[in-house]
Amino acid sequence: MNNIAQHLQLVQDRIAKAASESSRPLGDIHLLAVSKTKPIADIEQAYAAGQRQFGENYVQEAIEKIQQLTHKYPDMRWHLIGPLQSNKSRQVAEHFDWVQTVDRLKIAQRLSEQRPSHLPPLNICLQVNVSGESSKSGLIPAEALALAASLADLPGLRLRGLMAIPEHTDDVARLESQFLELKQLFDRMAEIYPDVDTLSMGMSEDLEMAVACGSTLVRVGTAIFGTRN
Repeated sequence: MNNIAQHLQLVQDRIAKAASESSRPLGDIHLLAVSKTKPIADIEQAYAAGQRQFGENYVQEAIEKIQQLTHKYPDMRWHLIGPLQSNKSRQVAEHFDWVQTVDRLKIAQRLSEQRPSHLPPLNICLQVNVSGESSKSGLIPAEALALAASLADLPGLRLRGLMAIPEHTDDVARLESQFLELKQLFDRMAEIYPDVDTLSMGMSEDLEMAVACGSTLVRVGTAIFGTRN
C-alpha cells in the first residue's frame, strides 16, 4: 500500500470513529480529497485506493487535470472549492460537477446560463463567512436564505447546501460555535429545499469536531497528500 492509500485509510478511520462517537451513520459523511497543487500521479493513487471526489482551488490547474483524467476515470467528481471570478465562470460551468463557493447571484446566473445542456445541472453550495473575517469570501449568514431563494429556480443549477471555512483558531468553543451556527442555517435551508443535503465543513485539523456538529462532507488535503507543493 502506498503512502497516499495509507493516509486515505487513516482519514477514513478518523471519520468512522467521529461518526460512531456522534451516533451518526457513517454513510451520511463523505470525504472530499483536496488535490490542489498535487500532481496527477498522486490523484491517480488516491483513485486507486477508492477515492472518487476531488477538490480544487485554482480553475486553470483543475481543468488541466480534469481534461487528462475524466475520460480515463469517468466516475471522478470534481468540486471547485476556491474563489470563482466572473471571467472563469464558463470554464467552470463546462468542466466541474460541483461549485462550493457561490456567494452572489451574478455568479450563479452566469453558471446556470453557461452550463452545457448535455450535462446535468451543476451542483452548488453557498459559501458562508461564518467567522465574519474580512479576509474570507462568503455571505454573511443572514444573507444565505435570500440568495438561496433567488437562485433555486435557475435551470442549470442544483442547490445542494452550504460550505464554510471557519476561523483558524485554537479556541475550541469558538470553532464549535461557528460549526453549530452553520448547521442551524443548513437545517433551515433543508426544510425549504428538498435537494439540500450537503454541509461542507471540516478539514484535516478539525474534521472530528465538524462531524460531531453535523458535517456531511469534510475537505481533507494535507492529511492525505501531505503539505502543499
